[in-house]
Amino acid sequence: MAIEAKTESKATKPRVSVGEFVRQVRVEAARIVWPTLPDTVRMTIMVIIMATVLALFFLAIDQVLGNIVKFLLSLAA
Repeated sequence: MAIEAKTESKATKPRVSVGEFVRQVRVEAARIVWPTLPDTVRMTIMVIIMATVLALFFLAIDQVLGNIVKFLLSLAA
């Protein structure tokens, strides 16, 4: 019964014609503000720096945890 109610509510939504949909898409696309070239370069550099910092951080954590596991396994042997 709950499934039927969901199906009925979908059927009652107003449908938009293809032409109206295309018009709405054009209106929304006109609102897009693209970043400038300096903004894009600045953000790209920031992403590269942050990815490098995080990679080094996770490398360090992996090395520390790997050495701890090796030490614990050496105790068991």
